[in-house]
Amino acid sequence: MREVELEGILEFLRGAEQLKNTLRSSRTSNGRHESTAEHTWRLCLMILLFDKQYPDLDILKLIKICVIHDLGEAINGDIAAVDQIDGVDKGAEERQDLELLIRPLPSSLREEILSLWDEYENASSKEALLAKAFDKIETILQHTQGNNPPGFDYGFNLSYGKKYTDYDDLTAKLRALIDKDTKLLAEGNNSI
Repeated sequence: MREVELEGILEFLRGAEQLKNTLRSSRTSNGRHESTAEHTWRLCLMILLFDKQYPDLDILKLIKICVIHDLGEAINGDIAAVDQIDGVDKGAEERQDLELLIRPLPSSLREEILSLWDEYENASSKEALLAKAFDKIETILQHTQGNNPPGFDYGFNLSYGKKYTDYDDLTAKLRALIDKDTKLLAEGNNSI
């Protein structure tokens, strides 16, 4: 690899570091806002724990999709699902941010990352569908264990992402278990 390519990779990595500072609406168990990098880490951990359940999938590709699925948020941050506005294409904005972030990379890496991101965004492969399912599961799991502020809308989570989590038997079972906790929290918070 040429030095100019290495410099571009380092510039990209410096930009991607912002995911450590990009805060989500989710709270950790001690009450601080979770970073996008933390969300992505546990999402990838979940894939590792269940990879044997999906012998027909390309697990490396699945992990790559998970690693890059929120990379664009390093530029303009995360917009929580509950705060998204109808008619605003969050995906298009995030893709533009991703294109800006990956600009310093060699073209082959830019193309690979954009291809994986597009696959995720469009749920156009088995790996992308599973990434979306586990992405939603990780989010609602965090909401059940986070030290959330008073009035947190747990009820929203009972329908959030079901079209992805319910397409697969394993993710549907995981979702059902988490939904039990979500319902208890929603009842205690009067949000259903």
